[in-house]
Amino acid sequence: MKLRVFISSVQKEFEKERKDLKAFLLGDAFLGRFIDEVFLFEELPARDQKADHVYLDEVEKSTLYLGIFGYEYGYEDIEGVSPTEREYDRATECSIPRLIYIWGRDDVTRSSKMAKLIYKASDQLVRRRVENFSAFTSEVYASIVDFLDHKGVLRIPPFDTATCTHVSLSDINGKRIEWFLEQANAERGFPLNKKSSKKSVLTHLNLLDGGTPINAAILLFSSDPQKFHKTAEIKCVSCHGTIYKRPFASQQIFGGNLFEQADLAKEFVLARINRSVGARKESSQAPVTYELPPAAVTEAVVNSIAHRDYNSNGSVEVRLFSDRLEIWNPGRLPDSLSLELLREDHPSIPTNPLIAESLYLARYIERAGSGTQTIIQLCKDLGLLEPLFEQRGGSFVITLFRKINKDESETLISDPVSDPVSDPVSDPVLKVVFLLEAVALGPSIMMKKLGLKHRATFKKNYLQPALDLKYISQTIPNTPTSPRQKYCLTEKGRAFLVQNKD
Repeated sequence: MKLRVFISSVQKEFEKERKDLKAFLLGDAFLGRFIDEVFLFEELPARDQKADHVYLDEVEKSTLYLGIFGYEYGYEDIEGVSPTEREYDRATECSIPRLIYIWGRDDVTRSSKMAKLIYKASDQLVRRRVENFSAFTSEVYASIVDFLDHKGVLRIPPFDTATCTHVSLSDINGKRIEWFLEQANAERGFPLNKKSSKKSVLTHLNLLDGGTPINAAILLFSSDPQKFHKTAEIKCVSCHGTIYKRPFASQQIFGGNLFEQADLAKEFVLARINRSVGARKESSQAPVTYELPPAAVTEAVVNSIAHRDYNSNGSVEVRLFSDRLEIWNPGRLPDSLSLELLREDHPSIPTNPLIAESLYLARYIERAGSGTQTIIQLCKDLGLLEPLFEQRGGSFVITLFRKINKDESETLISDPVSDPVSDPVSDPVLKVVFLLEAVALGPSIMMKKLGLKHRATFKKNYLQPALDLKYISQTIPNTPTSPRQKYCLTEKGRAFLVQNKD
């Protein structure tokens, strides 16, 4: 089955979104197998015909109508009807399947005629609200997969939308759902609150199929994703020199959900690269500068998680050498994207849109289609060589080049962590000690100041090691779980702090 998709909206209001949506539909590895053509009126060559006849003829030729209804109603003809409403009516008359997406939630500022069109559409079919392009592509992706499935043309569905075998809602970790809701609400204004049920949250995110969690749900929110998908993990190695060979300086394999994997892989790298501690001129906490931008490391890791081929038996690999960082991602670029285009403005074509949407909502992804450009700019700002983007065999590889910047006013800390399991004073512990130098802090404030998003990562890599080493203690030791609990330095912690001051 080959689809011909007609995109309908007010052209000026969604000029960029229309073009990016077309690129997404044709460029997605899965959807591209079923979509033969995407029609945009603005790309039509001039004809000796009235414009309204042309676009209505194109509606009739389509097999799927995709409407984006925003705040503007658009140009009105002599009868006071816009092309968008004409297109919708013609699709309805011709019984063409229609997918409707309502852009934005501020109905007060919406054109009254557009509001009436939305009401008319709501009487006839299901519609979904979206507020950004990432959410939009996720909704479109899920809707078209569902449409193809109901048509009976899907033999093997795409990985992230396929139902995971032998699972139920009981395999979804409620605490991780709560953390996601708190994060997504604070970062993106996610409409559901912490009291929402697991089912309602997963339904809102399109992560259920007939009440059963799909693969994306398991990777994002399961208590044990590797129980169902063994290779859905990140392998991290630190090499002795510039060549990938054993024995490695250190090696770890991180499982858990995708949020945890991103946090742990980033910390693996940051704990092993050079960084400098500046003078405490403006605050009690000394500024720390890494030789690689932490945000670029995070972006590269999350990029690999969102875009990898989960049907592959390979895993994401993070390889740290003495001169560079390489992140290997099983999979290939979509045909519509080139390596050169990654350095320019380009449409977002995630391999796993449903996974990418949840990462975006938790702000692990900053903005759709901007990841590679962000990495380039962050490296340039630090005076580093431009990153490389390569296709090596069946893997997409991002390379960030290391550079040690020395300054007379700074003290250089060089690779203090060889193995975070056995090393008695790892960098995360040092961060906690510096953080608590002047005042006791609660865990939420500590996480925010450390730039951490996942409580499990904070507790495992930062808080608990510092407690075990007796560098910090609780202010309310008799009630460990008190909501007013804070942490402060011990005498041993202050002695350690003095030893590590510049």
